Amino acid sequence: MPDQALNDYIPILLLAGFAVSFASLNLIVSWLLGKRGGTNPDKESAFECGMKPLTPERRRFSVKFYLVAMLFILFDIEIVFLYPWAVTYKSLGMFGFIEMVLFIAVLIIGWWYVVAKGALDWGPRRPAVSVQSAAPSEQAS
Repeated sequence: MPDQALNDYIPILLLAGFAVSFASLNLIVSWLLGKRGGTNPDKESAFECGMKPLTPERRRFSVKFYLVAMLFILFDIEIVFLYPWAVTYKSLGMFGFIEMVLFIAVLIIGWWYVVAKGALDWGPRRPAVSVQSAAPSEQAS
């Protein structure tokens, strides 16, 4: 009986060994065949569409790009959970419906929070508009 329990883990160990050896092999081959450093600055310079670039190739990106990417992944993965629910909707009954309404409510609250915090505002921040008093100003004396 203990031998059977160990036999159940053989496919997992084989897969882990294959993954480690494949990753190691890729690293070794890329190191052996990879580029060894620049000798010609003209060949190393960025070149696109027959013109020299106007801006440096290493420029900083706004964190908004990464924030939007993370939000996309987050909401995209959560929306994937809707598919199995839709497939088994009838067999889940009212309990499944209430659970999915709660799940969607959490998604909507999260989306509202992201929008309220300004995570998707790409324009420059506008200063707060001051409200003028309704009383007329006394400029004429």
